[in-house]
Amino acid sequence: MHPDHELPPPALSELLAAAEAPRGDAGDAGDAGGAGDARPVLLLGQHASAAGLAGPVSRRGFLARASVLSLAVPGLGAALAGCARDDQRADSTAGGAGTRTETSGRGAADRGALQNSSSRLDTAVVHEAHGRTTAAGVTAASVPFHRYDPTLPPAATGGVVKLHWHARETAVRIDDDTVVAGWTFEGDIPGPIVHCRVGDTVEFTLTNDVDIPHSMDFHAAQVDPKVAFRSVTKGQSVTYTFKPKWAGAFMYHCGTAPVLMHIGSGMYGAIIVSPKEGLAPAREFVLVQGECYLGAAGAGGVRPFDYQKMLSTLPDFVSFNGRPNQYIEAPIRVKRGDRVRFWVVNAGPTHPCNFHVVGEQ
Repeated sequence: MHPDHELPPPALSELLAAAEAPRGDAGDAGDAGGAGDARPVLLLGQHASAAGLAGPVSRRGFLARASVLSLAVPGLGAALAGCARDDQRADSTAGGAGTRTETSGRGAADRGALQNSSSRLDTAVVHEAHGRTTAAGVTAASVPFHRYDPTLPPAATGGVVKLHWHARETAVRIDDDTVVAGWTFEGDIPGPIVHCRVGDTVEFTLTNDVDIPHSMDFHAAQVDPKVAFRSVTKGQSVTYTFKPKWAGAFMYHCGTAPVLMHIGSGMYGAIIVSPKEGLAPAREFVLVQGECYLGAAGAGGVRPFDYQKMLSTLPDFVSFNGRPNQYIEAPIRVKRGDRVRFWVVNAGPTHPCNFHVVGEQ
């Protein structure tokens, strides 16, 4: 940064222009982007050394480097997607082994229109669909409360887990006074708990029931994200298969841009991968920490999720499994002497999780 700290940071468009401009030699100190330009520069990538920046940087390269910040810097993913050119979408519709896209009542031309999660179609959600909800006509009083069961379900037998989920817009009561207009997997926030073992085959299909594009990103999957995690529009499905390689508690979420908005609106959950050899018997529970950023209630009393509030990083609620205080009012109960195992996932989308048990260690 300039030692006087007086110059404003460059705009994204300026960085793109500088990235595309020819690089001069040391004598070009007076040119924009040259050694004489004292404005702050954003360096992206694992190696931001002079050697790492020796080669020219294209717009495509800049966007590829900057995309890694789309979750860490709220709103940057949407901005980058809006800057991307149409020719960057060419490879986003390519199929791959073990992955296919199915359509309902659509022809080949529609199948070719599938977009990856950085598409203009996805990013338009911020401007065209934010605050809109199919909860219109639903009154908050008609939505019952249900406690999210934290119990880890048994792992599937036979080494194969088959899942066919739907992306839906659903009104969800999170406490006595609050009903939210959620974007959901299978109609709940978080989505269902998935339990498998290392080496199991997970066969997953997502069908999109709503107008806004959605996708599925499993953090336990080692697959090509451009193919498997691509977005599908209403009436379309994406199917892919993966085999988890490592045990642990992993997040899943909608990977459609802007990712902040889709996670922040409820499209997240946990996939638990147990070791192949198993663990000691225990009472096992899953806790997924998440945040709620809510706008004012509409005519029916249902509150939409607020994207601008997500950007502010000041949530209305931070809770486990989507409902504040639910395990205070209806505790997780075990017997004295039981071995208890918690699998904890922080879905965010922004704040860290410092899970710990208070009182006994």
